[in-house]
Amino acid sequence: MFEGKAAVVREKAGPLVIEDVKLGEPRHDEVVVRIVGTGVCHTDIVVRDQGYPVPLPLVLGHEGAGVVEAVGDGVRSLQPGDHVVLAFGHCGVCGSCKAGRPGYCVEFYDRNFKGARLDGSQTMCDVHDHPVGSAFFSQSSFGAYAVATERNAIKIRKDVPLELMGPLGCGVSTGAGAVLNALKPHAGSSIAIFGAGSVGLSAAMAAAATGCAKIMMVDLHDDRLALATELGATHVINALREDAVARIRELSETGGVDFSLECTGNDKVLVQAIDALRIPGVCGLVGAPAAGARVNLDMNTLLFGRTVRGIIEGDSVPQVFIPQLIELWRLGKFPFDRLVKFYDLADINQAIADSESGLVLKPIVRPT
Repeated sequence: MFEGKAAVVREKAGPLVIEDVKLGEPRHDEVVVRIVGTGVCHTDIVVRDQGYPVPLPLVLGHEGAGVVEAVGDGVRSLQPGDHVVLAFGHCGVCGSCKAGRPGYCVEFYDRNFKGARLDGSQTMCDVHDHPVGSAFFSQSSFGAYAVATERNAIKIRKDVPLELMGPLGCGVSTGAGAVLNALKPHAGSSIAIFGAGSVGLSAAMAAAATGCAKIMMVDLHDDRLALATELGATHVINALREDAVARIRELSETGGVDFSLECTGNDKVLVQAIDALRIPGVCGLVGAPAAGARVNLDMNTLLFGRTVRGIIEGDSVPQVFIPQLIELWRLGKFPFDRLVKFYDLADINQAIADSESGLVLKPIVRPT
């Protein structure tokens, strides 16, 4: 039995309340991880507000990093003491998983948004032994401990700051992977990125690392755009003051960019990201809107060879991609640490508020 604090959301759009919880021993394919740091992601906020109807009460958190404390009897690749980053849940055996595309696992929703194990059981209970919604993204890492599976606990080297690494499990790898794994821009190509949050800035850093000649960042905040310039953007556009599409077309000199990436989850911004493409061009969608969101498009925009594709979790295989990003960071080519600010778990609501307001790009909460 493992006991510690966790942040529990009990009502729609309500505060996260720090409570005492208990976790049992790991099952056959599970590991118990002592959490060192967990990133706050936009998806945590969407679920808190029930944009995705995950049952409450619930412990959120899906960018955890920590130390393995116990392993199930079927776990072979991990042992107590290993440092791990917790990624998303996937089955490992469906066609998508076997093809190296676990983000499109046939069980993706149930393993990440059910708020329980597949069999409906919970990994956590409160001090009165009442079950607490958990297994969010196969982890629920806003707390002192989390139960994960062997597949989504990614072993990493021990000579890097573990408390920093959690965001590699989702937000940072989503942005970087959208560029490196999904869009795959060639050296000398052009890309426009809409939304200079942690996902968009991670995408900009990846685009710079891959040799894009023109990296255009669109946002509403001058401070974020200034940081984007420092992290690799060649051009920045404040959409409050300029027509973003017109400016992108002007800068591209080819009628539009080769690639665009929509990171906001806003339907009108997605239309802009598509309209900013040259013919042909590819737009990637990673922004997470509320369930049921729709977009109104002129079909002729696509008829002339433009492509729009959704990208889940950066099209990554976490066991491969997360260590790769760590190596890029160690080489100084992917400075995602410039996006983060640390908070104590007790201050998690302030961390979320600072994320929502745009004051902080990537909060990381640390259990105390």
